[in-house]
Amino acid sequence: MSSARMLKINFPGKLVFGNGVLTQLAEDIVAQGCRTVLIMTIKPLLGALRDFFVHLEGEGVRLLVDTAIEQEPSFADFKTILEQYRTAQPDTVIGIGGGSVLDVAKLVAAQLNNNQSLEEIVGNGLLHGRSIRLICAPSTAGTGSEVSPNAILVDDDNQKKGIISPFLVPDAVYVDPLLTLGVPPAITAATGLDALTHCLEAYTNKFSQPFIDMYAIEGMRLISANLVEAVKNGENEQARSEVAMGSMLGGFCLGPVNTAAVHALSYPLGSLFHLPHGLSNALLLPYIMEFNYTAAPKKYAEVAIALGCSRQDSDEETARGGIAKARELIRDCGIPARLRDVNIPREAIPQMAEDALKITRLLINNPREVTLQDAITLYHAAY
Repeated sequence: MSSARMLKINFPGKLVFGNGVLTQLAEDIVAQGCRTVLIMTIKPLLGALRDFFVHLEGEGVRLLVDTAIEQEPSFADFKTILEQYRTAQPDTVIGIGGGSVLDVAKLVAAQLNNNQSLEEIVGNGLLHGRSIRLICAPSTAGTGSEVSPNAILVDDDNQKKGIISPFLVPDAVYVDPLLTLGVPPAITAATGLDALTHCLEAYTNKFSQPFIDMYAIEGMRLISANLVEAVKNGENEQARSEVAMGSMLGGFCLGPVNTAAVHALSYPLGSLFHLPHGLSNALLLPYIMEFNYTAAPKKYAEVAIALGCSRQDSDEETARGGIAKARELIRDCGIPARLRDVNIPREAIPQMAEDALKITRLLINNPREVTLQDAITLYHAAY
């Protein structure tokens, strides 16, 4: 299954995971002598972050707090934010929020002292460096952006573009599952299923790696076993913690291996119809599993086991159980199962398929080749 692609991993310099580690982050910022800190976050988190801000300001740290990102960020959004803080000269950028906030924080830290334009760094490995300290703390259990080298923006033509670079991996990551307690059920479900998809697509990837498989399998196991409880009982700290760990493990899969057809086909749902990224993935996941499993039955059988299924007489049979389990998980999380349920017009399918086929950096990873007709057929199946 696995090709001879070299394994290359860029881990964060420091990782702190646990309930209440935001206090540790405040202490570490002071200990490191940070003087001007740009904090990128979202308005709903400001209450939860009040003590964190008070601690830092009490120690003489100058805080710049930005809450401009409210949806998937565009090139224009990013450029506006960058210009706003260019003269502020922060020595540290901290992202505290969901994937969109973390992605922008990562790019702001990289671009504040960089003479490359945004357009010049789009793609893989084109960013020359980063001179400002970068710290990430996720408030959702989903994107894994806090530990990945990826950032996604929507360009001026409404296409999602990836910037992938080891310089986008934070210097330090603080995962505090308590930050996810207030996340509404629908967002908990969509982001959790996004994290599950990161693990699943890395594990079944044409370029899968045994070292990453360990993270992928455990991530799938943790999310599958705990996501429904986290959705239905958001105050369950244990379930929240397990899903947060699974999400982080999914993030570790993104640099060395990355995702495949589910993500590629989900991108047009976000760029054309502004569907949340996690929801887009969940809508397509079972259909693409069904399309792929015959090309990698052994891998998809192991996926089924990780999702909590029993082993059957053959890998194919076991794999089909995994597809049924994925559908069940999506249903139990209260996520829509069909594109028509989220008002995607059927006549948009040809355009969506064309746009998806442009995401070659992900489609090349898929265990089965996806043609334009395949993409059209998959969208119709999901409709």
